[in-house]
Amino acid sequence: MIKIALLTSSRADYSIYYPLIKEIHKQKIFELDIIAFGNHNSLIYGNSVGRIEEDGFRVKYKIDALVLGESPESISDSMGLTMMKFSSIWSLENYKLIICLGDRYEMFAAVASAVPFNIPVAHISGGEITLGAIDNIFRNSLTLMSKLHFASTEQYKDQVVKIVGDEHKDAVFNVGALSIDNLKNVDFLSVEEFKKKFNIDLTKKSILITFHPETVSFEKNETYTDELIAALTQLKAYQLIITMPNTDTMGNMIRLKLKDFISSNVNAIGIESFGTLGYLTCMKHCEFMLGNTSSGFVEASFFPKFVINLGDRQKGRIETPNIYTTPVTKEDILNTVKKIEAAPLPENCNIYGDGNTASRIVNAIKKMF
Repeated sequence: MIKIALLTSSRADYSIYYPLIKEIHKQKIFELDIIAFGNHNSLIYGNSVGRIEEDGFRVKYKIDALVLGESPESISDSMGLTMMKFSSIWSLENYKLIICLGDRYEMFAAVASAVPFNIPVAHISGGEITLGAIDNIFRNSLTLMSKLHFASTEQYKDQVVKIVGDEHKDAVFNVGALSIDNLKNVDFLSVEEFKKKFNIDLTKKSILITFHPETVSFEKNETYTDELIAALTQLKAYQLIITMPNTDTMGNMIRLKLKDFISSNVNAIGIESFGTLGYLTCMKHCEFMLGNTSSGFVEASFFPKFVINLGDRQKGRIETPNIYTTPVTKEDILNTVKKIEAAPLPENCNIYGDGNTASRIVNAIKKMF
């Protein structure tokens, strides 16, 4: 048996991992340990580790290293604590490979702690660019620490090769996005099932809203949040389904302002965690998406759904024709809503693969051994 550690730090990356975990479990040569950390084990963020177990997967380690707070100091403290706790795991276990995904500071800390142990790392979703977030630095660092690279487009693959060098290009693969595997194979909830589970009626015209802090220019986040809320106040014709932000710098400030808005507006609903099936079902039935989440780039291209992408957090990602990038001002947001309401949806927006990403990743890993 080849022992593999898979690192998941949030509900967001677990949702992406889901088809890969299922595919690895089909392979008799692998023993997979899921390690859940970051905000997975926090009641404040929905205790999303329970979602993993509800899906029938065993979580080998549940790491609590989250330092509550929205300051740069809190994030640095969380990174240090994460490294300390993971070093104990790496010294106890005999992993032949670590699988990581994305660009979060928690993921960087967990993988960085494994570097002295010389454990090979496979990195998913490298080569992407998000100039409005410090995640860009962590993503590129994870690429440099990894031996195998699974990019979601040819453009992102080329970017990874630029980082690791031509001598390592044979270890860089364009496999597509795991999110498309989810979408190709998921049995979406019906509108009736969704209402029964979440008490939200998707027959109403709805906007799916996710707004995270910009972690490069984080001093602007309070102004951005106020502008977003001012725009939402004017969108009375819609049901506003608002999912909560990441644990980034000033994330708690955004969370509190959004919760205050939700409590005083009958057309607004706050959700801590839908889970994969709930979130994708909501996306399928909403009128459009609003915010600055990466799911507005990958998953939204599949349906497709219009996306109003706010600000610079995702600046540098490939923008498909369904995406309208807009400054974070009340006026710009409302004007873009009017444009979307009057425009036909473009076709053929999906550039992220055919839904066979998990099998491509597993085949590449098998060849490694």
